[in-house]
Amino acid sequence: MARIFISGSSTGLGLMAAELLAKQGHQVVLHARDGTRANDAGRALPQADAVVVGDLETIAGAREVAAQANALGRFDAVIHNAAVGYREGHRVTADGLPHVFAINTLAAYVLTAAIEKPKRLVYLSSGLHHGAHANLDDILWRRRRWNGSTAYAESKLHDVLLAFAVARLWPDVRSNALEPGWVPTRMGGPGAPDDMSQAPVTQVWLAVSNDPAATVTGRYFYHQRTRPFHPAAASSSVQDQLLSACAELTSVELAKESS
Repeated sequence: MARIFISGSSTGLGLMAAELLAKQGHQVVLHARDGTRANDAGRALPQADAVVVGDLETIAGAREVAAQANALGRFDAVIHNAAVGYREGHRVTADGLPHVFAINTLAAYVLTAAIEKPKRLVYLSSGLHHGAHANLDDILWRRRRWNGSTAYAESKLHDVLLAFAVARLWPDVRSNALEPGWVPTRMGGPGAPDDMSQAPVTQVWLAVSNDPAATVTGRYFYHQRTRPFHPAAASSSVQDQLLSACAELTSVELAKESS
């Protein structure tokens, strides 16, 4: 039995992964943005050990979520699921950041850096990352005209960069990324064509399975099989640029070696 924390798990793929883990007998801690969503999540999965509450849109909110998670004890795995989608308009957070970047990229970084290191880290990306550029010279969209699809795609490339940076810097932590497919969740929309039943399987497998194919690090998956990823994701210099940008924005440092 493993203990797993899943960000953004009050609905959608996060909740589906939690349900699958609970069905397998694992202990799951959910995360919801606010009290109402937390109550709904608790009713949807009464087997959950706890529901952490906090808004990942702000740096302070992400740090508070990490603090609450740490107060519950060390986890065997953390699944970074929280995200907003590709149809988002341009909105700036209380920290002055584009909210797609704040939630999809920066919150994942803060939670990675601030939650006590688990044995496994799993990051949800998207097939859209393949056509993206990291745009680390304009990560806050100050020089470009806003495009929600582009912002989403580059944030999902950032998530792969983060997963691979952690795999490189923390050799005793298994850190991988995946794309769940384009599925008909609230984010994906009703016309999404992929198999909903398969969407949470790979992240659960990477979080808890003893299958040798799952006990790897620095890989990118789709439906439990490795898949090619954006070439930039393998660049340690690009990874380090992203880490430096996130550290500067948050004043939260990612440890350079595991402990």
